Amino acid sequence: MRRANAQLQSDRRTEILEAAERCFARFGFHQASMHEICAEAGMSPGNLYRYFPSKEALIAGISERNRAEAVASFARVSEAPDFFTGLAELGRHHLVDRSDAEIGLCAEIMAESRRNVDIARLYQEIENDIKDRIAAMLRSAVERGEIRADLDVDAAAMVLMVLGDGMSWRRAVENNFDAERVLPMILKMVHCLLAKPEERAAKNGESAE
Repeated sequence: MRRANAQLQSDRRTEILEAAERCFARFGFHQASMHEICAEAGMSPGNLYRYFPSKEALIAGISERNRAEAVASFARVSEAPDFFTGLAELGRHHLVDRSDAEIGLCAEIMAESRRNVDIARLYQEIENDIKDRIAAMLRSAVERGEIRADLDVDAAAMVLMVLGDGMSWRRAVENNFDAERVLPMILKMVHCLLAKPEERAAKNGESAE
């Protein structure tokens, strides 16, 4: 019985977070009211506050869920036939396939982190965790001999985050931005950054000398 109740609570939390995500993406963090989130989730304010006492708590819940999803997607890179294939799949998942609502909400959280100390702390904690995981992914690729051995892994991880943030922000603010068209160019830039000299030269039809 307790296991069923725990699953019910987990499902209800997920429903609330999805409702809040839609409201935040539609109205913005400050314009979306708890009343609107309650209506979107189909529950009373008293019931919602049992799960999440504030909009900040909702943002924290959404951010933690997104972090867990990102961690799972990074793990799949090592399961791909090779590193660059896995990285391309990862880039498509996060930069092209995610919905406009998800991309818009990420922009809202980033903007709110500039004004709200609690959100800023949470945002930076998650950013640091993601950066560390990207760096670990790159180190594993170096150890397997799939990318250049002299790579500054921490700097490369930051570059990948900058590229991802730029693509996501452009999607959030420019209605006609074509992420599908831009992604291959981004991946080619990343290949130039990460590939071993001989492989980079072979791909470009040049000599490695």
